[in-house]
Amino acid sequence: AVFRRYLQAMNVVRPVMVALITANVINALGNYMLVYGRWGAPAFGTNGSAYATLAARIYLAVFLFAVIWWRERRTPSGLHDVPFALDLGRMRKILWLGVPAALQITLEVGVFAMASSLAGRISPQAIAVNQIVLNVASFVFMIPLGLGAAAAVRVGQAVGRRDPVGVRLAGKSAFLLASAFMIVTAIGYLIVPRQLLGLFTADDAVLRMGTTVLWVYGALQLFDAWQVVFTGALRGLGDTRTPMILNFVCHWLIGLPLGYWLCFGRDWGVLGLWLGLSVGLTIVGIVLAAVWRARSRATSYVTA
Repeated sequence: AVFRRYLQAMNVVRPVMVALITANVINALGNYMLVYGRWGAPAFGTNGSAYATLAARIYLAVFLFAVIWWRERRTPSGLHDVPFALDLGRMRKILWLGVPAALQITLEVGVFAMASSLAGRISPQAIAVNQIVLNVASFVFMIPLGLGAAAAVRVGQAVGRRDPVGVRLAGKSAFLLASAFMIVTAIGYLIVPRQLLGLFTADDAVLRMGTTVLWVYGALQLFDAWQVVFTGALRGLGDTRTPMILNFVCHWLIGLPLGYWLCFGRDWGVLGLWLGLSVGLTIVGIVLAAVWRARSRATSYVTA
């Protein structure tokens, strides 16, 4: 993860993509070989899956380290000149930025994990609907997630060169691209929801229930894109605490309680859960957009 972020910050992203794709291939082949005992390997069962994942992770780390080493030999960036010594002051700064970012991710992932747990208390069909819609939403979410990571890098680089116009343009570009993509996919949810859900199940009850849930999320997923893009842009400004606080308040104090009440209090089932979560995402997206607008217009971050 450290090697990947370093390379992204240096605008080296294609080798990272290649590394991740090939690591997944290694993981898949390793699972096939070690779980079932193919190609002369012993059959380890579920333990074989762990061995395959371990091998893929080691490969990924070695691959990315090799990319850094090769790049530094061709175009030195000064990395070799950094002393390999303990710098407590710099480590404190890294922790000051990193811990809130880690907590923000934990809060966001955790609220959907909690929703999955609650769906398990409804019915088998509700569990299936929740998981299938989550799979579809997570797959589509990868695009704005990547744009948010790009926004963090580009905004941070603009801050480094003291370019307030570049800061705003980087954030605006990521915002417009993510918004356009999510609007297009939302239209897809509206037009062909059963075809998308049909990739996972043929159960008619699950398809009917899942269609409604997918429409609800699709109507509000634009704000999900906003929150991840502006979270990345604010990271480029060095602000990781605001997204963390907003994720806690909007997801855990508003979205999840609302979803719980709609699900069990109003008997809306899994639709109520997703409606509550979507409301939380909407509030996070709108507030982060306002925070970014205010922070990006204040030029103190490039004149200090």
